[in-house]
Amino acid sequence: MYVSKHHAQSGFAEAQALIEAHPLGAWVAPGSDGLVANHVPFLLDRSRGEFGTLMGHVSRANPVWKQLPASQHSVVMFQGPQSYITPGWYPSKQEHGKVVPTWNYAVAHAHGVARVITEEAWLRDMLVRLTAVHEASRPLPWQVTDAPAEFIDKLLRAIVGIEIPIERLVGKLKASQDEASQDRLGTFAGLAAEGTENAVAMASLVERAMSGPEGASPTVPLPQEP
Repeated sequence: MYVSKHHAQSGFAEAQALIEAHPLGAWVAPGSDGLVANHVPFLLDRSRGEFGTLMGHVSRANPVWKQLPASQHSVVMFQGPQSYITPGWYPSKQEHGKVVPTWNYAVAHAHGVARVITEEAWLRDMLVRLTAVHEASRPLPWQVTDAPAEFIDKLLRAIVGIEIPIERLVGKLKASQDEASQDRLGTFAGLAAEGTENAVAMASLVERAMSGPEGASPTVPLPQEP
């Protein structure tokens, strides 16, 4: 992935945080007839490896796990907040008109060699952990043990585990960092006023980027949650 100096991130903690916040990854791996893409919800185990290890599963009926060549690298792409940016938000549009639309986004790409795992203990542990993460905020969190044991055993036989120790982790944040300061303020204000989930999330990223060493904090507040 091309990353300009404006959009590069220092370290890899931000990329890890994006994966945890947006865990549905687009996993692209080599197959028997070229590249194969699958969308998989991954669990990131930060304790394993320098960048962490991705753990997920696919249906046993999915041919990808049988076609996966040994020692071949694959990539998992995680999409964070993204939003169209209209030049109508730029004050410079009124000054000289030399502006065009763009698209802001945050992404993380995790590279590594995928391993196929069929051991029941690994699959069960992965499902328990993955479920716990996504049920944690619910009033009555569902647990794997809530379902009949024989039902879970049957489902475990219908899936195959995928584990990817991350060898390279690349994050990219395109949040108007290379625009003029007044246009960045206009972008922040426009996104905040638009008010959609994606727009508000991107407004927060624009704000964070503007609060860095070379930026000034925006003066337009984000809308408050009720």
